[in-house]
Amino acid sequence: MHEGCTVYQTTQYLTKKWALLVLFELYKGDDYTRRFSELKESLAGITSKVLSQRLKELEEEGLVGRRVDAEHFPVKSEYFLTEAGLGLIDVIKHLKQWALTYKIDNIDCGNQNCKDCIL
Repeated sequence: MHEGCTVYQTTQYLTKKWALLVLFELYKGDDYTRRFSELKESLAGITSKVLSQRLKELEEEGLVGRRVDAEHFPVKSEYFLTEAGLGLIDVIKHLKQWALTYKIDNIDCGNQNCKDCIL
């Protein structure tokens, strides 16, 4: 697969450990919004460093936004799903439905020409 392929580029950030789970946890929040501490608490096993890194990466990709309330002490940061992030949740829901419906087998892709891909 060519590095410039849209699928290749998208999977580079979505397949990182915790990325999809962070998006799901934001989806569960009121108005698709949660504070860092809420995310940390709901994702058992994730370190603060990794959570911070994933949020930063997802923000750079336009899937997550951040609001900072610096008028009060302590400063509060809230993370939320953007329109693109919400759109990805719909894709993940379809993937989940597929996984629940069909037996999952790892089949090698025999199509090396992305222009002919029917995906």
